[in-house]
Amino acid sequence: MPFRFMITESQLEEIDAARKKNMNKNIERQLRVLVLHAKGSSREEISLITEYNITSISRIVSLYMEKGLSFFIANNYKGNNRNLSYEEECAILFPYLEIAKAGQLVDINEIKLAYEEALGRPLKSNGHIYRVLERHGWRKIMPRSKHPNKASDEEIATSKKTPKHRQGRNSKRR
Repeated sequence: MPFRFMITESQLEEIDAARKKNMNKNIERQLRVLVLHAKGSSREEISLITEYNITSISRIVSLYMEKGLSFFIANNYKGNNRNLSYEEECAILFPYLEIAKAGQLVDINEIKLAYEEALGRPLKSNGHIYRVLERHGWRKIMPRSKHPNKASDEEIATSKKTPKHRQGRNSKRR
């Protein structure tokens, strides 16, 4: 094992302390690779124990040597990036809520322009605005659809008054 990949006793204690605090199983596997490497196990032995590929083991050890333990413990996922806080979004939507309560139609493009002005840059599509509206409980209300060839209300009322023995094949025979 080259000297540059040697893990000292103080680093091993630091890794053990991080393992005790850790709750993520993927991070636990990576820290276990480092512990086994520090104790002198070969990459093949570590591969059998942790089920990592040999090249992945080398990559984990070299990342630890380059970037330290904080690289493994830190959350490296970049998801759920909201541009504004919930309160800032509420402040943008409040004037449009008043317009909607007054019974007027609200245009999504107006909300998008106000949002982009607060954000300071343009958005690529309206999809982000629709997700903001959904997050704040807005929904699209539409009238109930009607079939174009639907019978009139008078015809429906008349058909209900027709005796059952004249309504068709499913009626009981006398």
